[in-house]
Amino acid sequence: MDKWKTLEKKEITRGKIFRYYDVKRQSPDSGDIGNFDVLSFAHWVNIIAITPEGQYVFVEQYRCGTDRVTLEIPGGAIDSGEDPLVAAKRELREETGFTCEELIHLGTVEPNPAFQTNYCHTYLAKDVKRTENQDLDPYEEITIHELSENEVREKLMSGEVNHALVVAAFFYYDNYLKN
Repeated sequence: MDKWKTLEKKEITRGKIFRYYDVKRQSPDSGDIGNFDVLSFAHWVNIIAITPEGQYVFVEQYRCGTDRVTLEIPGGAIDSGEDPLVAAKRELREETGFTCEELIHLGTVEPNPAFQTNYCHTYLAKDVKRTENQDLDPYEEITIHELSENEVREKLMSGEVNHALVVAAFFYYDNYLKN
């Protein structure tokens, strides 16, 4: 299957964290032309952080989209021109105050390729230690939780942790452990 040809791309609006485009594209096979909604976001990172004692570092925070408090792993947006590895170290430190010597790239996903342009890179941070205070962005209110491996698995299986990018991160992590 061939990629569709972009005939026109018009920015409709931009928000604080995205740009919304109306994109006209044509199928190379059928010749059909359609208008599509495309949201452009910065790329993201998320981090599975584990202490020397084997505790997993999670963040609890309010999410406006679902209007609820969620339990997730640390993560956030990659700044323009920033390397994903650098962003992962920064986000881990800012959201939790934890740092580590080495991060391992576990995998990359497309959060929703139907209408989003960005990627989310997942990293593993072993032997993290709390070395600083949190340095939160405006409107971020984060409570840190350290969970055992069993607690993490229970929360994933029960749906208490159901953020798709967190679930995908643990898929990559499980694969990492098997290899």
